Amino acid sequence: MTSTAEIERRYAKVRQAMAAAEVSALIVCGSEYTGFDGAVRYLSGFRIVHRFAYVLLPLVGDPCAVFPSEARYVGAHSDSWVEEKVFAEHPGVWMRQYLESSGARRVGVYGLDYVMPVRDYRALAAGGLELVPFDEQFDLARSVKSAEELAEVRRTMAINEAGFWSVHATYQPGRTQADLMAEAEAEFARRGCGRHTMDMVLWGRHGAADPEFRIPESVDPIRDDDLLLYSLEVAGPSGYWVEFTRPLCRGVLAPDTLRMLVAYDQYFELARRTMKKGMTAHDVHRAVSQPFLDAGFGLGHVTGHSIGMTMIEHPRIGEGVEVELVEGMVISMHPHAITGDGKSCMYMQDTWLVGADGAELLSGVAAKVFDGTEDRAGREEPA
Repeated sequence: MTSTAEIERRYAKVRQAMAAAEVSALIVCGSEYTGFDGAVRYLSGFRIVHRFAYVLLPLVGDPCAVFPSEARYVGAHSDSWVEEKVFAEHPGVWMRQYLESSGARRVGVYGLDYVMPVRDYRALAAGGLELVPFDEQFDLARSVKSAEELAEVRRTMAINEAGFWSVHATYQPGRTQADLMAEAEAEFARRGCGRHTMDMVLWGRHGAADPEFRIPESVDPIRDDDLLLYSLEVAGPSGYWVEFTRPLCRGVLAPDTLRMLVAYDQYFELARRTMKKGMTAHDVHRAVSQPFLDAGFGLGHVTGHSIGMTMIEHPRIGEGVEVELVEGMVISMHPHAITGDGKSCMYMQDTWLVGADGAELLSGVAAKVFDGTEDRAGREEPA
C-alpha cells in the first residue's frame, strides 16, 4: 500500500518537472505492453489488466484517471487513489475537451511516441493544444527512489533471485529450456508478480551462446555443453522491476566465452566504482565498456538504464548521455558482449543502487557460470 506521503512526494517531483518545462498539465499513458503500464500505476495506483489508461495531472489541482469505456469492468479501478475516474467512449476526445475547457495550452505527454493509441493522439492533436513529449522529464523526476520505494525494489530482487534458484534447481541435461523457465514463472506467480515478467534466454551449443534473445524452447533437450543465459525481468507485487541473469553450463566453455567472462570480472569492479553521484551516464558507459572493447568484443543493445515501475526509464547508460547520476537512482546494467563475427555472446544482468561513493549490487548471487551443483551462496555443494 503506497503511503500518502509517498503519493504526495511523487506529485511534487513531477510537478517540479512540469513547471520547469512550462507545461500546465501532463498526460501519462500506459498500456498492457509488458513493462510499460507502470507510469499509470505510479501516479494513480491502478494496475492495467487490458488495453490502456491515462492519468491527467494538472500543474495545480487534483488528478484525473481516464479509462476507455469498453474496459469498464476490466481491472480493479477501486485500487486507484485518484478520486475522479472517467470512463470515456473516446478518451482522446474527452481529454482534449477537458484540457481546452480548463484553459490548458501546452501539455506534456508521457508515452506520446511509443504508448499512446493513434486514435487518441489524433483527437488530442486536432485541437489547439501544444503536445510536448515528456518521457525524459517524467522519468528523471522519478529516478531517485525513496526509502519506501527502495524497500519494494529489494523485495522484488529477492523474488527474482528465488526465480533464478528455481531454474538452477531444475537445471540438468535432458530437460528443456521451457522446463527450467516454467519453474521460475511458477515462483514468480506464487510471489505476486502476476503477468509482470519478461523472461527470455540466450542459448547455444559447445559452451557458446547465440547473441539473439529467444523464447525458451520446449522441444530439444538441454545438453551438457549448452550455455544458457536466462534473462529474468520481473516486477513484484508493488510494481517495481528488477533484472537479473547468471550463466548456466555443465560442459566446457568456448574460448571466446572464457575471454568474455574475464572482461565481465573487470566490468563488475568498474561498475561498482563508477556508478556514483556526479558521474554521467556517458562516463559510466565508457568505463564499463572498455574491458570488452579492449578484448576485441562489440556491445549489443543499451549498456544499462534506470529502472522503476516502468521497465526501461531514463537515463539510459550510453554514449553521449550527459545526465548526472544521483544517489538513490536504481540502474539495471547488462552489457551484451558479442564476438566480432557476431556468432556468440556473454550477458549478465544486474540491478544496482547508485551511492555517494559507488554502487551497491542488489543481488547477492555470485557473478559466475553455474553448473547446477552450487548452494545458494554460489558455492559448490559438498560431495
